[in-house]
Amino acid sequence: MKASKYYHTIVIGTGCAGYNAADRLYGLGVRNIAIVTEGRLMGTSRNTGSDKQTYYKLSLCGADGDSVRELADTLYAGGGVMGEHALAEAAYSTRCFMRLVELGVPFPANEFGEYAGYKTDHDPRTRATSAGPLTSKYMTEALERSVRDKGIPVLDGLLAIKILTGADGVNGLSCVDVHTGEPAVFACRNVILCTGGPAGIYKNTVYPESQHGSTGLAVDAGAALSNMEEWQYGIASTAFRWNLSGTYQQVLPRYISVDPKGREREFLYEALGPKAPDMVFLKGYQWPFDTRKAEGSSQVDLLVAFEIKRGNRVYLDFTANPQGLDDRFGALGSEAYDYLKRSGALFGTPIERLQKMNSGAIELYAAHGIDLWREPLEIAVCAQHCNGGVCVDADWQTSVRGLFAAGEAAGTFGVYRPGGSALNSTQVGSLRAAERIAREAQLSCEEQNEPKEMPEYCLPDIRYGKPNAAELLDNLRADMSKHADFDRDTAGMKALFERVDGLCRDFAKTVSVRGPEDAAAYFRLYDAAITARATLSAMICSAETIGTHGSAFVDRRPGSGTGARTTRTLTVHDRGTVRSFISPVSAMPDPELWFETLLERSRKTAEARGKKPRPQQ
Repeated sequence: MKASKYYHTIVIGTGCAGYNAADRLYGLGVRNIAIVTEGRLMGTSRNTGSDKQTYYKLSLCGADGDSVRELADTLYAGGGVMGEHALAEAAYSTRCFMRLVELGVPFPANEFGEYAGYKTDHDPRTRATSAGPLTSKYMTEALERSVRDKGIPVLDGLLAIKILTGADGVNGLSCVDVHTGEPAVFACRNVILCTGGPAGIYKNTVYPESQHGSTGLAVDAGAALSNMEEWQYGIASTAFRWNLSGTYQQVLPRYISVDPKGREREFLYEALGPKAPDMVFLKGYQWPFDTRKAEGSSQVDLLVAFEIKRGNRVYLDFTANPQGLDDRFGALGSEAYDYLKRSGALFGTPIERLQKMNSGAIELYAAHGIDLWREPLEIAVCAQHCNGGVCVDADWQTSVRGLFAAGEAAGTFGVYRPGGSALNSTQVGSLRAAERIAREAQLSCEEQNEPKEMPEYCLPDIRYGKPNAAELLDNLRADMSKHADFDRDTAGMKALFERVDGLCRDFAKTVSVRGPEDAAAYFRLYDAAITARATLSAMICSAETIGTHGSAFVDRRPGSGTGARTTRTLTVHDRGTVRSFISPVSAMPDPELWFETLLERSRKTAEARGKKPRPQQ
């Protein structure tokens, strides 16, 4: 099938990164663009949050000092981070944040325009801010309005299945209609992948059910991956997928385990004794599982997972106080006691304290048919964020020319990251990609015209018959959660890798669907399989070479360390073989900061652009 239409750049995804990429491209003069999405209302940006979803940026209030380089150092210190990414995300943070403010995202400020901050995890200052539980949803909606006002086309209901490449890099994109399976092919010079993390490879996950991830698109195109072993896992509800961080923990709910016979017990108190309430409190802002806290608040995650592996079901109960609060808060440590006292919450039951401290957290569950005043929440330790992703350069371009990745799809986060830095990254990465594309568009005006030969793509032969794609995907996800989540089994991962590798190699002969209307399910399974294979490769490499697993999961070998990582794990695909290896991270750049030099450089750039005709769009 030959391409039916030409766009200079196609953005895949309608979340914070995708909408911002299109909006910024338009503002930079690249107008022949389109957004492709399998569902405009799907994805993590629009459908997830937490008790107060955090946006991390340079401090913009108070008397405490801060600087771009200090923020960059914080991002870099997490380990496994490239210096150019840390510096760019720090330097662009204020510009990107204020753009969101101007678009109407309701970040709180005082009457003089200072944007209030608070301390988040892995944050030495108070750089975090929030618009409430739905910060990323508000960001998505504001950016969508801006895109809609510009008339940028959004091609809804199309699942991207293949990034087409030629000798010069990207030259097209192939899609299928998610309802009919009808193919569509577009010619383009660039693709910006803004599809979020690989949400479809785990059973125990807090990613919304509407998000599947498309990391496999980049893998299939030949792009390298970075740090795919580095994930964040944390306690979340399972019926309605939501992170249970912040005040959900700080109000000190009961953790109860129910065995198959219906017998209930407070297992945290059994294991931790009087310190159990303090450990629960600390989970509030130490929410992601962290090996460095395996003897502290992360004991809660380990104990929850242990109960579930025993065949029990685990719940958070807000209707009654946990064991350890029998003397009405007197046994609490000073950190938890002082926090609750300052919040005016040294009273009542967990649900009453939650009503006082964060009533929106209750209303959120009520909107999904769950009454925290009356019923407990079933929970698990779930995959929440992939700190790895597609390997990108300083402009968020992958190893494939013309293919960019931004947001969680890009592997820029490293081992540890401050809470909320992912939202900043959606804006910075997509802007950097747009700037690079716009620069090249101005320098190569003749290349913006429709190509003389449009690319072609033929769908693979899909087996129709008794469907097994859904079952294979369920099994893949269950096996990943069993062997390759935060508490990993290296032998199990190796055996699973062989099974997944076999599925990838024999995919066409193994997988069948009912008919063309199920083509989307076929390609989602393919994407999940090749992504899981790459992820397992990185995990096995990390386990066997580094000897530690960063923040992602427990290394049970004696003598393992958890020092800051000065390396990253790269995963490449060479003639059908997946290979992962350890590579050093780049140093923090030391760019020119002399004003007169930069002013002269700016003048010369403006003059050069002024001599070039505007590209045809």
